[in-house]
Amino acid sequence: MENERDSKVKEAVPNYQRKYTYTDYLQWDDDIRWELIDGVPYMMSAPTVRHQEILGNLYLILGNFLKGKSCKVYLAPFDVRLNAFSKDDTVVQPDIQVICDKSIMMKTGCTGAPDMVIEILSPSSGRMDRKLKYDKYQQAGVREYWIVDPEQKLLQVGILSNNEYITRIYDENDTAPVKVLDGFEVNLVDVFSED
Repeated sequence: MENERDSKVKEAVPNYQRKYTYTDYLQWDDDIRWELIDGVPYMMSAPTVRHQEILGNLYLILGNFLKGKSCKVYLAPFDVRLNAFSKDDTVVQPDIQVICDKSIMMKTGCTGAPDMVIEILSPSSGRMDRKLKYDKYQQAGVREYWIVDPEQKLLQVGILSNNEYITRIYDENDTAPVKVLDGFEVNLVDVFSED
């Protein structure tokens, strides 16, 4: 029996099959946001207001710190082709990414692993962000992966060490160091602020 996701994908993706590449992804309707993981398409739902508030807070904090520096911060929609030089079947759109290596940039995103990725959980993205994307970012070599939980007001930080994430949890009263940006830390009160 066909599940709801497959049914929706069949409606939106011409000639629906089970595996796709970035070339296929480029042909899909731009009015719908997609991610492609191991050749399987996933439609992205619209973010909540709270998600967008936290996204804005993080973008401002990072953007202000990076002003005049070589690393840059980018917001979704922004295509990150994690395995562009092999299968090219994984394209994600992290909420925020920090890129220090200009050589991976392309017109609509990047080819390869950003230095840092931030995903803000929503009810529909929790499993994907905590498992599928976690594994993909780790395999691709994303050096720092933040998962922000707006409901619990928690931050899970994964720092890549020997090809595996070493994870630490912070709460809204903590200050989290950003390992990929030497000397920088984020006061999480400012991230979870609703003002």
